[in-house]
Amino acid sequence: MQILKNDRLIRALLRQPVDTTPIWIMRQAGRYLPEYRATRERAGDFMTLCRTPELACEVTLQPLARFPLDAAILFSDILTVPDAMGLDLYFVEGEGPRFRRTLRSAADIDALACPDPEHELRYVMDAVRLIRRELNGSVPLIGFSGSPWTLATYMVEGGASREFAHIKGLLYDQPTVLHRLLTRLADTVTDYLNAQIRAGAQAVMIFDTWGGILTPTAYRAFSLDYMHRIVDGLTRENEGRHVPVTLFTKGGGQWLEAMADTGCDALGLDWTVDIADARRRVGDRVALQGNMDPAVLYANPTRIREEAASIIGAYGSGNGHVFNLGHGIHPQIDPDHVATLVDAVHHAGKPTANPN
Repeated sequence: MQILKNDRLIRALLRQPVDTTPIWIMRQAGRYLPEYRATRERAGDFMTLCRTPELACEVTLQPLARFPLDAAILFSDILTVPDAMGLDLYFVEGEGPRFRRTLRSAADIDALACPDPEHELRYVMDAVRLIRRELNGSVPLIGFSGSPWTLATYMVEGGASREFAHIKGLLYDQPTVLHRLLTRLADTVTDYLNAQIRAGAQAVMIFDTWGGILTPTAYRAFSLDYMHRIVDGLTRENEGRHVPVTLFTKGGGQWLEAMADTGCDALGLDWTVDIADARRRVGDRVALQGNMDPAVLYANPTRIREEAASIIGAYGSGNGHVFNLGHGIHPQIDPDHVATLVDAVHHAGKPTANPN
């Protein structure tokens, strides 16, 4: 078993004592870094960047060269899964992801491919293996996937959406057809995440970006139940360590108790949730990750430090807090402000080493 020199993240996700609050940042390898933009330009396009393990490794490691972050997260995209299922992903400048093939019928869903993670998604697994080798045990590597519901929204809509008319139409008019798609996706995501774990991911996260657009009843039936299915099917021990799993539903603060009931190790919080209230609600069942508003990073360093200390103070003493933004970092953020945040968290987070 490789020695993990900095295991704060894993320990915090398992609610074990740490010397200070760990921090990583959603989309930490991204457009706010000039070195990322240079690598992206060299790649020529986003999908080439994702599909070239050496380049994916390069951009994964770039933020760690700048900041003393406590984890690396695999550079990839949640839509690599539906792409591997045959929908042919591409990106339109200024508009985001699109699929050349969309799902609008039961026949479309039945025709989906069942990708082998080590074949159609081999480039992701090769990137995981390469990143682990280059990290050399410095910090843990986080793998991830989109949730079945979130992936389904893109697959049915054909890309990003504001109204989600097609997917919600399917949900209310043909729920059994949508359940068929979500079942297929849950099985595919389980295989995909387990392959990442075998390749070397030491923690995994499920991003449910669009769960918050659902009614409470629909959320449980069409999003949470399928994430629960994935959690039940994940490899939870590898390389002699527990592999923590984190669930994150953007806009899902009202469902934290139900999310904790899935058996996950941690919940991600967006910035609309009070972290002290979240901790009272879930008790000691799960760790909590989050949850600073990304826009705070536009502010001056003093304000950034104040907000970081406020969130850490609101979480309170004891174990189980991983600091993060409430969603991805904005492309316009000054990297120096990120450096301020990381330093502020490590400074203000020291009291979390106190026992429960």
